[in-house]
Amino acid sequence: MKPFLKWIGGKTQLLPEIRSRYIKSKKYCEPFIGGGAVLFDLLEENDFEEVYVSDINRELCYTYLTVKENVEELIYLLKEVENEYLNSKDRDEYYYNKRKEYNNFIGSDCEIMTAVDFVFLNKTCFNGLYRVNSKGLFNAATGRYKNPSILSDEDNLRKISKALKKVHIVNDSFEKSYDFIDDNTFVYIDPPYRKLNKVSFNRYDNSLFTDDYQVRLKNFVDSIVEKGANVLISNSDTGDNFFDELYENYIIERVLANRRVNSKIDGRGKVSELLIRNKINV
Repeated sequence: MKPFLKWIGGKTQLLPEIRSRYIKSKKYCEPFIGGGAVLFDLLEENDFEEVYVSDINRELCYTYLTVKENVEELIYLLKEVENEYLNSKDRDEYYYNKRKEYNNFIGSDCEIMTAVDFVFLNKTCFNGLYRVNSKGLFNAATGRYKNPSILSDEDNLRKISKALKKVHIVNDSFEKSYDFIDDNTFVYIDPPYRKLNKVSFNRYDNSLFTDDYQVRLKNFVDSIVEKGANVLISNSDTGDNFFDELYENYIIERVLANRRVNSKIDGRGKVSELLIRNKINV
């Protein structure tokens, strides 16, 4: 299985580093699901008794639920949208009409077209960037792709649907996972990264994951480690010792990752990231 969404900060290319730090457990929790690369990798090789994933992005969670519960209709509708878009005389107009339709779903009851539009916009917007404005409305511009594949791999979607059957998908904050987590749980935490500079992106909803949130997350991590959970955290290496001081009692390792989203070509390339973990609880 592989992610069916493009996601800024997705962990596919860092999987070898992350995989080498997996801890065997009966339960798995991922409170910032994003593109799901780590989740799918773990589900491929492990038969967990229980799995809990969550995200504050309501439409993202609904899209996962749709794949889980209604994958065949989703595949059918994505084929329709892909055909309409690729044969459209004005793809930009089609994109912005879809973006407007999607924004009308935000704040109202989700329906299957919410998931369809979510996947479509993800595959056709600039760099797969999920970005919202202060009102919480999706505002990423259209990308410049010759023949983007909206439904890239329907067999992969079916495999994911099957794997998600035993997964609890929750639209809520990371702190709501506390009750699920116990001393038999491996927890992977991949929050919105701390900004590397003033123009770095970290808005996935209508709030910003500020340093206060990073401290709040650290307090949460302390609380679940006290319960006996084994935790692995990803974040940016901002070069100012913020995380070295915040997680001074944890194991902090630096690994290289590819930075793929930057307005300037020379701003892309290898960048140092952090993998933070507690000493293994046994």
